[in-house]
Amino acid sequence: MASRIVRVLGAGGGSPGMSIEQPLWRALIAFRLLALAYAVFRYAVAYEEYEHPAGGWAYIAVLTAWTLATLDRVASSERCTRPFLVADLSLALSGILLTSVLDSQDRIAAGQATLPTIWAAGSVLAYAIKGGWRWGAAASVLVGVCNVVERGDVTERNLHNIILLFVASAAVGYMIELARASERTLARALQIEAATRERERLARDIHDSVLQVLAMVQRRGNEIGGEAAELGRMAGEQETALRTLVTAGPAPAAPAAPAVPPGRTPVPASSARRSTGGGSTGGPSAGSGSTGGGDAGDGEQDLRALLGPLAGAKVSLSGPVAPVLLDAHAAREVAAAVGAALDNVRRHAGERASAWILVEEETDEVLVSVRDDGPGFPEGRLAAAEAEGRLGVAQSIRGRLRDLGGSAEFFSVPGQGAEVEMRVPRRARGGRPGTGHGGPRGRTPDGRGATR
Repeated sequence: MASRIVRVLGAGGGSPGMSIEQPLWRALIAFRLLALAYAVFRYAVAYEEYEHPAGGWAYIAVLTAWTLATLDRVASSERCTRPFLVADLSLALSGILLTSVLDSQDRIAAGQATLPTIWAAGSVLAYAIKGGWRWGAAASVLVGVCNVVERGDVTERNLHNIILLFVASAAVGYMIELARASERTLARALQIEAATRERERLARDIHDSVLQVLAMVQRRGNEIGGEAAELGRMAGEQETALRTLVTAGPAPAAPAAPAVPPGRTPVPASSARRSTGGGSTGGPSAGSGSTGGGDAGDGEQDLRALLGPLAGAKVSLSGPVAPVLLDAHAAREVAAAVGAALDNVRRHAGERASAWILVEEETDEVLVSVRDDGPGFPEGRLAAAEAEGRLGVAQSIRGRLRDLGGSAEFFSVPGQGAEVEMRVPRRARGGRPGTGHGGPRGRTPDGRGATR
C-alpha cells in the first residue's frame, strides 16, 4: 500500500507534458490521506464517549477503505468523474449526519467534531478542482447544511467553519479556472510560434530559389517584349501569389481561366471581373452557372475555387487546404458578396489599398471575412448610406447572406481599416448541406480572423 501511495503521488496519473493543475491533484491526494489519519486518530481517542461506538468504527472502516481504494481517482481531472464525486461527497455527508445518531447530544451541543472531521473538506476541494469555483461553492453549501442539521442549530463555531470552507473552495475553484485558461492560452501561443518559425523557414528557402527565378523571368520578359512579356507578366503574378502564401499562410490555387495556360495562379480582381462577366459586385454573378473547376459534385461547389480569381497583388486569400463545399447557389452568392465587399474597398479605400480574404470552416457554418487597410468609416455610416438610398451593402452583401439564412457583420475603426464577417450555414435555405472538411478555425493571434 505504501508503494502504491508513493507511485500515485509521484506520477499523479496526469497526461504527459506540462500541466498547471496537476500539482493541485497531488496536493489533494496528500490532504485526503492526512485528513483520514486525523479522523481515525480522533475517533480512536474518543470512541468510548460515543453512545454507539460500534457504528462509529464501522463508518471509520468504510471511510478508510474508500479513501485508500480511490487514490488514483483523485490523481487527475480525467479520472475524477462526476459519479465518483457524487459518491465521495455522499460518504462525507452521511458521516456528518450519522454523527447525530451515534454521538450523545451533550457532546454535539459542546461542539465536538463530526465523524469525518476535515475529511469532508477534501470532497469539496475535489469538486472545486474538477469543476471550478461554482462546483466547489455548491458542494461546500451542502456540507454546511448537513453540519447545521447535525448540530440542530446555527452556532458561531459551525458558521465560522462553513464560511471558511465556502471561501476556500471558491478560491481554489477560481484559481484552477484561471490556470486552465492560462494553459490554453500558452498552448495556442506555442502553436502560433511553431507555425511562424516554420513559415519563416519556408520563406527563406523559397526566397533563395523560386522567388528569385520568377523575378528574373519577369524582368527579362519585360526587357525582351512580345510573347516573352506575357510570360514575364505571368511570372510576376506567380511571384505575388507565392509571396502571399509564405507570408500570410496557405491559400488555395485559383482555377485557370479558359484562355490562360495551365499552372496560372490567381489573377487580379479586375481581371476576374472581366473573365466571369460579373457586374459591380466584382465576383461571380448570382445567376451564373458553375465556375470552371468549382464543382465538387451535383449541387455543390468549392467556395475556394470561386474566390480564387478575386485574389491578386492587392488581395490576399487564405483558407483551409481541403475543399470548402457549399450548395452551388450558396457558394456563388457568397462569392458575389465577397466581390461586392472588394468593390467597396476599391471605391472607398482607393486602388492602392490592400485587402485580405479569409475562409474558415465551423461545425455548422462557413465564415468568410474581408479586411482592408483603408481609412475605415465612422459608426453609423452604413445606416446613413442605406437611408440615402445606397443599397450596395444592404442588398449586395447583407441581402445575399440573409437570403441564405446567414448574416453579415461590419466592423471598423476610423484610420484602421474595415472588416466584414459573412456567415452562411452549411444548409442554406433551399439548398443541401455541405460536407465538412475543415478542422478548428484558423483565427489569427489578434482574434479578428485575418492578418494585416
